[in-house]
Amino acid sequence: MYLKKVERPRCVTLSNGQVMTQADLPPENTRRWVASRKAAVVRGVAYGLISQDDALRRYGLSEEEFSEWVSAVSQYGIDALKATAIQKYRQP
Repeated sequence: MYLKKVERPRCVTLSNGQVMTQADLPPENTRRWVASRKAAVVRGVAYGLISQDDALRRYGLSEEEFSEWVSAVSQYGIDALKATAIQKYRQP
């Protein structure tokens, strides 16, 4: 069996000990963004599994949208990424 050589790591170990691989990232054609998928992309970028530029290109995100995800997770946790709770965590 041959493995394709890639520049980025194949898997990363998260702070809680879990291992995250490319398979844990959402598919490229994702149109319905639930909180768990958003969190997976944020974790993948934070731990170096995928670069931010690659994530923006792969998922068709803007820098502003991705930075909002990152700030929401860092301030309030994954629950802040839920669309139904957006007003609860939004700044006035």
